[in-house]
Amino acid sequence: MWKSLVAAVALLAVSGSAHAASAVNKDAETRTLVVTEGGSKTELTLAGGETVEFCQSGCFVTLPNGDLEALTGSETVEISGGVARIK
Repeated sequence: MWKSLVAAVALLAVSGSAHAASAVNKDAETRTLVVTEGGSKTELTLAGGETVEFCQSGCFVTLPNGDLEALTGSETVEISGGVARIK
């Protein structure tokens, strides 16, 4: 019984951390996204060529052009030529 419970908790912990959105900056210039998660806003600054994970359980992201998008945590935001696309 305990082994099953421990296995279930471990599986939930692993699956919960596996779902995060990522942002990829394919530009040479630094780009900034504004992420709103849990009611707080933070600036996510990506250097040229950098990839980061964020948004573990859903969030809103303001793209470089000002568009606001809702993310569930499984998307990739790809920035190229100053334009962000969600994949």
